[in-house]
Amino acid sequence: MAQRRGSAGRVTMVVSVAMVWLVVLVLVQAIEPVDGAVYTVGDSSGWSFGSGSWTKGKRFKAGDMLVFNYDSTIHNVVAVNRGGYNGCTTPAGAKFYKSGKDSLKLSKGVNFFICSIPGHCESGMKISINAA
Repeated sequence: MAQRRGSAGRVTMVVSVAMVWLVVLVLVQAIEPVDGAVYTVGDSSGWSFGSGSWTKGKRFKAGDMLVFNYDSTIHNVVAVNRGGYNGCTTPAGAKFYKSGKDSLKLSKGVNFFICSIPGHCESGMKISINAA
């Protein structure tokens, strides 16, 4: 006995295809771009005193990478909160980087970085970056 393919079978297939496309669209929207911009902090001068003005005129986005190049025997990079940035202090749980060539991904919002070597942050070795 042959089975008839009715409109219910076609409707089920159309709905299934539509659901697959919906899932694909949702996944594409959720994927974070992998090709963010890469910025070398301080350009050719690297991460040093006066790097704070380096951010002027640049537009940063979440996912962009910052490359901190510096002499690791005399500097470091610490990701801090607003209080750590303003007070040149390293709050509990702050992330320290010491390689001399650190690559850090920006998070959405304001990102704060200082050098925690005594006197360096106070002398201007800090940056604040707002990533859209």
